[in-house]
Amino acid sequence: MKSKGIILFASIIFLLGFKQDRSPELLKNEAFKRGEYLEFKASFGFFPVGKGTWKINENTIQIHDRPSFQVDVKGWTSGFIGFVAPVLDHWKSYVDTSTFITHIAQRDLTEGKYKKIDITEFHMKDSIIKVKDFDFEKNRYKELKEYKMEKLTRGMISGFLYMRTMDFSQIQIGDTVKFDAFLDDSFYDFEVICYKREPIKTKAGTFKSVVFRPVMPDNSIFEGEDAILAWISDDENKIPLKVEAEMFIGHAGVELSHYEGLKNKPAIIDD
Repeated sequence: MKSKGIILFASIIFLLGFKQDRSPELLKNEAFKRGEYLEFKASFGFFPVGKGTWKINENTIQIHDRPSFQVDVKGWTSGFIGFVAPVLDHWKSYVDTSTFITHIAQRDLTEGKYKKIDITEFHMKDSIIKVKDFDFEKNRYKELKEYKMEKLTRGMISGFLYMRTMDFSQIQIGDTVKFDAFLDDSFYDFEVICYKREPIKTKAGTFKSVVFRPVMPDNSIFEGEDAILAWISDDENKIPLKVEAEMFIGHAGVELSHYEGLKNKPAIIDD
């Protein structure tokens, strides 16, 4: 496993990416705005191991002649874990402000001795995804790779923004939402089940939440069909609140610790 620890669980929050049958459509956004900023703390067992941030920048960027959000997601280990197993990862994505399709997604990952920098461009008109990987030995980008999109594919971050435009009130317990994901140069089948609704206490407060359970394939990392659970606020913001993962080597989690710049009043429950 190349990407691990806090970054793996942060990735689950954003639910990889999404593929749809239809062409890009104009979507109504009542969930988020520029300036949204979220902070997270990660733990392994009872021990804090790192932090993460999510930020929708105030500026508007023109990409492929389209106005786009710039979203930055960062994660890093801290304390003793940061010393023995340093992680410093940065995802950057440019997302269309009207259709929430990905135009460009970038990753700059440093996880111990493992390093990766790549740039992924989504060309919807041509149904092509173009990926450039950086070659650290030669200090230049490798030859461009192209992947054919059979259907509309969203990147990891824009996929989560698209999910936040959905009407959660129409999702029932037990409903399965199916997606095809693009990550690490490959397409994957992906399913998420609406598991339950419940209040969830976080370091940022107690929220009403919808709990989703990704259907995990057989693997050597996560244990059991309920290995990963993700809590999303059951309000108009639909922000990630918490992720828990049961691994063969122990329990790990990511939890919201601070928020600001939300578009709507959060569904906080008084303790």
